[in-house]
Amino acid sequence: MRILGINALFHDPAAALVIDGRTVAAAEEERFSRRKHGKRPVPFSAWELPEQAAAWCLKRANLRPQDLDAVAYSFDPELARAAEAMGLDDPWDHLRLTYARQAPAFLKAALPGLDPSIVRFVPHHMAHAASGAFAAPDAQTSAVLVLDGRGERASHLAARRVKGRLEAFHAQDLPHSLGLVYEELTEHLGFLRSSDEFKVMALASHGTPRMLPELRRYVYPTGDGGFHATGVPWHELCAPRGADEPWTQDHADVAASAQAVLEETLLDLVRWLHGKTHDSLLTLAGGVALNCVANSRIAREGPFSRVWVQPAAGDAGTALGSALLLAAGSGDDPVPMAGADLGRDWSDAELLAWLKTAAVPFDRPADIAATVARALADNAIVAWFQGRSEYGPRALGHRSLLAHPGHAGNLERLNDVKGREQFRPVAPMVLADRAPDIFDGPMPSPYMLFVHDVAEEWRGRIPAVVHVDGTARVQTVDPATEPLVARMLGEFERLTGLPVVVNTSLNTAGRPMVDDPRDALECFGSSPVDLLAVGPYAIRRGEFFHSSDTYDDGAAR
Repeated sequence: MRILGINALFHDPAAALVIDGRTVAAAEEERFSRRKHGKRPVPFSAWELPEQAAAWCLKRANLRPQDLDAVAYSFDPELARAAEAMGLDDPWDHLRLTYARQAPAFLKAALPGLDPSIVRFVPHHMAHAASGAFAAPDAQTSAVLVLDGRGERASHLAARRVKGRLEAFHAQDLPHSLGLVYEELTEHLGFLRSSDEFKVMALASHGTPRMLPELRRYVYPTGDGGFHATGVPWHELCAPRGADEPWTQDHADVAASAQAVLEETLLDLVRWLHGKTHDSLLTLAGGVALNCVANSRIAREGPFSRVWVQPAAGDAGTALGSALLLAAGSGDDPVPMAGADLGRDWSDAELLAWLKTAAVPFDRPADIAATVARALADNAIVAWFQGRSEYGPRALGHRSLLAHPGHAGNLERLNDVKGREQFRPVAPMVLADRAPDIFDGPMPSPYMLFVHDVAEEWRGRIPAVVHVDGTARVQTVDPATEPLVARMLGEFERLTGLPVVVNTSLNTAGRPMVDDPRDALECFGSSPVDLLAVGPYAIRRGEFFHSSDTYDDGAAR
């Protein structure tokens, strides 16, 4: 079966292509359109489709729209209820349902040649669940928990995978939603709702949960696999913050309190689900699963021996999940994700043509990994553009900004480069076999979705990646799957004695992650980055701005 998955209705529009159960391609529309999150999550944008991402997925497999067996759309309007009936204040929500019902016609217009009769509506939370349960390694039998802002009529799903089937146990009806509560706080703290929730998580580490008793009146588990989560009077807990105003200790404390009550509720849900399944593996999906602090507490205190989180846990991941669910339902055996590198890439020859067209000075060193390691050892900031781009919000060694972790000032330096708040941490990447010597937490951690305690003796050696609470959001690197990154890390350790490199996403504030070579060159040209490594080619800042239009594609340095 050749199945194209589509996420479009709320936010983070994306497309994914699954052929005979194997994920061939997956990409978010923002990487093509250069609009952060693809669009804003308002009813008036619900008609917008991931047209460029879908077209690219088909091109990647040399398919035409008429070659598809099915298109999976990750929302079923027949399951939805009117917003007011669900206790939601959204008078224009009916537009979403109208646009969802017209999705087959919209898709036919976006993908000429497509037969609209092959479009299938997939329940939103079942798509999330499939994106975790069917994509996880060694997961023929597993529990799966989904939590986000909202779907058709719920905000949560507890389920179980047994081979090619998903069995749903419980769903929490709206208006109760852990995701919406966290979104409300995000907006109250002056950040962009349905976008900046990770900033609240980072700010929480600067506070104490002194407001937890008050929050427990509004957010708490109900003991039956569900929860109460609505009606929090944020204005009574602390004053709102303007987007351009500094944060206060009250703001940090309310963030810490919200984080704590979220974790408490999740632990109850996890324990209830384990009581139903008695499985050893828990897979997580939905936007709440991007909360790596909560994930780590689930792994540490929960009853499951292994926790796997979908790297594209937000709505973008439902494009993949809906396609995998249809594939499994058709008899195909879903193949686990080999990695998050499911997006676009370019051959060395194609990259060379881009650089020549841009008329920038560059060279081709004998080993780009060694060249980058030497630059990092000299405390350069490096833009790293290698292989296929990542699916999901984390830079995982394909579209990254890299730096030396041994200089504490590099945290402020990178936040300045990216134009973001100074309370936000950056992450370490480390070879998988070296990670347990430095970090304590769930291993391996290839998708940067857990936080780890940094060993006391290492905190002074790698201060740039140590958050205020002594933790770090770690990415472990397996040489078998990421040989180039592993070689760079090994050479950096040889030069510095440090097996860790700072890794943050290759973008600036408010912009999507860099995806194609033009994006990389524009980002490099507009921010104080010292070296751009594009495939095997190196572009140095001084030469970029001061040299004539020359290049050397064969010289080694």
